[in-house]
Amino acid sequence: MATPLPADARRSLLIYNSLFPFAFVALLPSYLLRMLRRGSYREKFAQRLGRYSTEDRRRFATGKWLWLHSISVGETLLALKLARQMRALDPETNIALSVTTSTGFAVAREAACDWLEVIYNPLDLPWIVRAALDVVKPQRLIFVEAIWPNLLAEAVCRGIPVGFVPRLSPRSEARFRRARSLAGPIFRLIDVLAVQEPEDVARWGSLGVEKARICVTGNAKFDYTPGGGERIEEFRALLRRIGVPEDAPVLLGGSTFPGEELILARLHCQLRERFPNLFLILVPRHVERTPEVLADLRPLGLRVTLRTEIAGEPADVLVVNTTGELRDWYHLATVVFMGKSLTAHGGQNPVEPVLAGRPVVYGPYMENFSAIVTRWREAEAAVQVRDESELAAQFNDLLANPERRKTLAQRARKIVAAHHGATARTVAAVLNRTA
Repeated sequence: MATPLPADARRSLLIYNSLFPFAFVALLPSYLLRMLRRGSYREKFAQRLGRYSTEDRRRFATGKWLWLHSISVGETLLALKLARQMRALDPETNIALSVTTSTGFAVAREAACDWLEVIYNPLDLPWIVRAALDVVKPQRLIFVEAIWPNLLAEAVCRGIPVGFVPRLSPRSEARFRRARSLAGPIFRLIDVLAVQEPEDVARWGSLGVEKARICVTGNAKFDYTPGGGERIEEFRALLRRIGVPEDAPVLLGGSTFPGEELILARLHCQLRERFPNLFLILVPRHVERTPEVLADLRPLGLRVTLRTEIAGEPADVLVVNTTGELRDWYHLATVVFMGKSLTAHGGQNPVEPVLAGRPVVYGPYMENFSAIVTRWREAEAAVQVRDESELAAQFNDLLANPERRKTLAQRARKIVAAHHGATARTVAAVLNRTA
């Protein structure tokens, strides 16, 4: 029997569905352009419209399923971590992991197995999400960092419990506050929110979510797990092939955005006057930007090689134009710069390099990770810079001071350790279990 939605939620959905077509049309050109650049957009494209193959339907018709709803690479990596914990709790559970981007799909597909089915997110229109739910028939739906309002509402109408693992950046919070009368009723449809920090309870409460539905679990992205670096020796061998000595200092730009690669390359040229063997590794956040990155670097006269084209010729810079390798590359860095923090806003996940024992430098714009970087800043466990000149000074000092590098990494890692066990607590919360 269908469960009716509250009147305020129906009103919010009516407004959302009235505006969605206009927003969709406005964003469609850039969305299609990204799909073309990233490639593989034809694969399972019909799933975005709620249409599934006979094989898909047969697969979902057997066993019990949980649906983990993700977006792109970062959210997908978190979703995979949660999925493994869910499977460990119940070996009979099958998990449908849905993603929006083709890059996220590629990452998820590498982990696909007999209990993990990877699909594309359906477009968030009422008749499309209904069709998707008719096929998947999940026992529970868990959103990771973003919500599809129509999918949420339809799940609630069908009596499907809904969990949410949110990331509430200051910018998103400000937007939701301005639209509280519309956003609040949608958030109140969620059964449980697994939030990262104790202060998040009041933040979500101010947006209309009942505090009884909010669980503080820590940040599963920052959940420390020993290991990683499985490909260190392979990557060291790659660096040797392009003439990088074993003891050469390495600057690494992780998940960089437009403009940041050029800044790092300019600083690399300057710093080599003091550190002649210095090597630069650039890992753009979006691999389809590789031609743009190469064009930016060309005027500097640096010898640049691509990760996919290493042929044994000496190089000054390596551009990693692959996905899913960044965590292992961190282990080879001397100093790490965290992307999307100097020329773009929001920041990228700064914890992986810390877990690799590397000191982290980032720009002024780390809003998406404000909780962890604030604690680092207070404990002098990482370095924040305002501009390129400060970045140059900090690189200079860190490259010359191994003891400072070690101290920064140890302090940062100790703070991250507070999130140990967050994955288990998050899964327990969204599955309504005892951790």
